[in-house]
Amino acid sequence: MSRIVIAAFYHFARLPDYRQMHEPLLACCEQQGIKGTILLAGEGVNGTIAGSREGIDVVLAQLRSDERLAALEHKESFTGEMPFYRMKVKLKKEIVTMGVPDTDPAHIVGTYLDAAEWNELISDPEVLVIDTRNQYEVDIGTFRNAISPQTQTFREFPEYVAQALADKKDRKIAMFCTGGIRCEKATSYLKSQGFENVFHLRGGILKYLETVESDNNLWEGECFVFDNRVAVDKDLQPGVHDLCHACRRPVSPEDKRSADFVEGVSCPHCINEFSDEQRARFAERQRQVELAESRGDQHIGVKAPNHRNAATS
Repeated sequence: MSRIVIAAFYHFARLPDYRQMHEPLLACCEQQGIKGTILLAGEGVNGTIAGSREGIDVVLAQLRSDERLAALEHKESFTGEMPFYRMKVKLKKEIVTMGVPDTDPAHIVGTYLDAAEWNELISDPEVLVIDTRNQYEVDIGTFRNAISPQTQTFREFPEYVAQALADKKDRKIAMFCTGGIRCEKATSYLKSQGFENVFHLRGGILKYLETVESDNNLWEGECFVFDNRVAVDKDLQPGVHDLCHACRRPVSPEDKRSADFVEGVSCPHCINEFSDEQRARFAERQRQVELAESRGDQHIGVKAPNHRNAATS
């Protein structure tokens, strides 16, 4: 079986013409049989796409042919099944939504660290290691001794900084996220607020897992990803978590044994979040999915509430 390449990427750059980039980029992806999501905004590009080796290379080459995106880096992993249903290129105000318009990683950002430098820094007990992802992502895996801001969305991060970090501007702060984009924007925000010793993991967790051997790997648990694999382990192989199709949060094997878990309808994390009417709709959607599967058809289903605010983070 041929392997499908999954490429995750982002790049901050000033793109005032990002709306004009939409159609040519979507056409290129569709011509190459690529599926996934790419976000375009005035501040840059962010995406996770999947397809053949040749197709991925063509799309990345088109992006990098724009001199403003020439330095775009990407992370790769591989799977035997297409992890996306369709191809989408979306126009956004931000490629990762924090809601602070003046934050500009293309202008000011923290210090990048590679994997070896990262391991050394976060092993120092005096360093504050902050996981900038949302709590449902942190719950299934993180770096040892990392602090979670316990945010539900990235929009809450500035408030966390004001409440928890305002008196720590003299401390060394190391931040990380899934693919590097969220912590890059977070370091830019901290620098704009007067923090000096701010560091972040280049390429995020995915690049770290791609390059660090098990003996030196300080990651614990699984890493939530933004495709149908749900989560990957230290070796970038699909993990044990599935997705609750009601709330879009990861569910563990233990969660699935709970009385609150009903396939496609509810899980322990969202059992009190939806009305009876909403759960009835979810149940009907799940029934249609199961009917489609019994016929050997693919059923994408009704889009559930989305807790993810970027193509990758």
